[in-house]
Amino acid sequence: MADALWRMSAVEAVGRLRAGEVSPLELVDAALERIEQVDGMLNALPTVAAERAREAARHVDPGSPLAGLPIAVKDLNDVAGVRTTYGSPIYADHVPDASESMVARLEQRGAVVLAKSNTPEFGAGGNTFNEVFGETRNPWDTRLTCGGSSGGSAAALAAGEVWLATGSDLGGSLRTPAGFCGVVGIRPTPGRVPNGPDPLPFDTLGVEGPMGRSVADAALMLDAMAGPEASEPLSLAAPARPFLEAAAAPSLPSRVAYSPDLGITPVDPDVREACERAVERLEAAGVSVERVDPGIGDAPEAFQVLRGLGFVAGMEELYDTERDRLKPDILWNIELGLRLTPQRIAWAERARGAVAGAVAAVLETHDVLLCPTSCVTPFDVSTRWPREVDGVPLDNYVEWLRITSAITLTACPVVAMPCALTATGRPVGMQVVGPFRGEWDTIAAAAALEQVWGMAEQVPRTPDVAR
Repeated sequence: MADALWRMSAVEAVGRLRAGEVSPLELVDAALERIEQVDGMLNALPTVAAERAREAARHVDPGSPLAGLPIAVKDLNDVAGVRTTYGSPIYADHVPDASESMVARLEQRGAVVLAKSNTPEFGAGGNTFNEVFGETRNPWDTRLTCGGSSGGSAAALAAGEVWLATGSDLGGSLRTPAGFCGVVGIRPTPGRVPNGPDPLPFDTLGVEGPMGRSVADAALMLDAMAGPEASEPLSLAAPARPFLEAAAAPSLPSRVAYSPDLGITPVDPDVREACERAVERLEAAGVSVERVDPGIGDAPEAFQVLRGLGFVAGMEELYDTERDRLKPDILWNIELGLRLTPQRIAWAERARGAVAGAVAAVLETHDVLLCPTSCVTPFDVSTRWPREVDGVPLDNYVEWLRITSAITLTACPVVAMPCALTATGRPVGMQVVGPFRGEWDTIAAAAALEQVWGMAEQVPRTPDVAR
């Protein structure tokens, strides 16, 4: 019975919970058994709150949106009474008294928080490792990285440890691991998923979002996360129709824009080839695909400036008091921000506006814009970040994330989803970028693309350690 339960989709599990065919406690126990079986190979969920989850499962409202479904919460998000480290030795023993508003909302809507998922220190970087818990490995091949910074969530989903997990995304932290692990993540429009208390409530670069094994599962979770929050100035109203309805009504886009590199980044040939095959399958299904260069050449530099500014705003106090305990990449990012001039910041804001306008122009004549979730395939877990891509050297830990960070600047919603496998069996993901605040239509399009690409059945999977 437990074996069958961990293989179910989140949508099916919630349906069975609501029908009384399975109980929240049964799902908690099935997940705990699966975690015991496989997490030693992955290190995706280093903190498990079994008794807290069992207690919550006994009191959940079966009529709530998630009806008692166990989930994982990224270790950047506070959960009351559960060790929350932010991946940093500075907070290795931190146990918050209160949950963040996003976590509280999910629990109010029937989620049972079972575990915390691993993340790099303060979510900085596209590979999930830290000094508190170590490295998280990819279920497709445990020699490889799962990506980051929502790597623990993606790996846990791909291995069947939980049915849904939270992610967050600044430069690609949700989208990269979704692509590397063959699962689905949604980076929503800023404000769609409110979360506080937030010292930077007007920030639109970093967002929270859902992760699942399919478009429908991620849409189900987005419904549970979305809605207005009185204390959040940018929070948006709940959608007129549930996002799950969009996933249940797949709509193949008639006209698609596609770029393998957005004109701004080198891309590994294996990624180009896999994405080209995926695009050719769309064309064979009757979709009109136009290869485009959106003209966003200033995006990488603008993102670096605005990211540096955000690191100073959010981490300057830690830099002053705990500098010796922060990892070098974080120090580099803060110090980049400290060197910025007002003129440079002003230029980056103007450049961001031009990038957003250019992508909006593409989406005026196309239903969605497609591009890879990463310029490389999953790499060795001990490689902290790629030093070169397709022969082009990279000089810092953010440069290889250009293809996701550029889209961050647009504030457009994105569904990151698997589209193909390489010749060596590594998953490759595609970003499905929709118009601003257009999650509903973007999810409907992604659900149709999922049917064409046929990758949803690849997960959950037992970790592969034999290669």
